[in-house]
Amino acid sequence: MNVLSLFDGLSGAQLALTKAGIKVSRYYSSEIDKYAIQIAQKNYPDTIQLGDITKWECWDLDLSRIDLIVAGFPCQSWSVAGKQQGDADTRGALVHDLIALWKEVARLNPSVKFLFENVKMKNEYINYLNNLFEVEPIMINSSLVSAQNRKRLYWTNIPDVKQPKDTGEYIYMALKHGVGLLATQKKGPTILNNVLELMVRPIH
Repeated sequence: MNVLSLFDGLSGAQLALTKAGIKVSRYYSSEIDKYAIQIAQKNYPDTIQLGDITKWECWDLDLSRIDLIVAGFPCQSWSVAGKQQGDADTRGALVHDLIALWKEVARLNPSVKFLFENVKMKNEYINYLNNLFEVEPIMINSSLVSAQNRKRLYWTNIPDVKQPKDTGEYIYMALKHGVGLLATQKKGPTILNNVLELMVRPIH
């Protein structure tokens, strides 16, 4: 499978594909943040970096060979937590570059799959994006698979996408097995244990 990841960030999509047991032949990344790119290349040195999505027509890439497009397009202008300017914001306007590229890939390879993600937003914007993506999203809360409350919208043509099972992840687990242990180096295990006793359910 050849994957094109737009707004790739730290390349979390590669981690997800790996965990899902999906073999990737070539992974193409569009990202402009140099620090994100450095981390992605350290973790996944075979990643092929393409650069700025607004310059996609100049990429040296055979779009007909792309099997999957993933994109967590910029959320700041769509989010209920932001100024909600939609594509009137330059960051929000990048969704149109995403769509132009996706449409061209689909023209060359009608069987291409896509998965686009963004945050909770007002219904006006959801309906607007539904029209652009020609599909309605599924909302999945990351609290089902992690110790954090994050409602996210996913637009996709991948069939039979269902809500994941609740894995019962709790914040105290993350603290106990992750960053929480770092606290013992400075504040001692007693404070950590007190915190763990209080955090017996996910943060909401």
